[in-house]
Amino acid sequence: MDDITGLELSPRKIEYLKYLFERGDNVRTTEISNHMNVDPSTITKAINELASSGYVNHVPYRGFSLTEKGKDYAHFLLRRHRILSLMLNHYGLTAEESCAEVARFEGYVSKKAINAICDSMGHPTIGVCGRIEHDSCNLKHEHHEKKDE
Repeated sequence: MDDITGLELSPRKIEYLKYLFERGDNVRTTEISNHMNVDPSTITKAINELASSGYVNHVPYRGFSLTEKGKDYAHFLLRRHRILSLMLNHYGLTAEESCAEVARFEGYVSKKAINAICDSMGHPTIGVCGRIEHDSCNLKHEHHEKKDE
């Protein structure tokens, strides 16, 4: 996923991908619709757009699931959310306030900015809303190895 900028999707589609990731395979339109409080036709249109972009598979009569590309992108989305939430928590917001605030703007923060923030924070592994994975962070392993020597 080195070719992503983090700015490919609208905030609403980001929420759909994160929801699909959390729910697992074969999520039905009605489940997404009920959770997001959005008309099923709106969900169908957005999910079909995500499918045409390669993020989602549609299995007729079974539901939707993420492709490998979708899973990789969802990992980045969760990492971005958790890093930004941790940053806001560090500056005085509660965990709940941090998560809510980040949900309002996270779709506008690039992968480059997230990697820089993550680096400046020392690559934290635990955020206010879960574990932070760094597989897509471009960690400079040789830098960390030198510290251990």
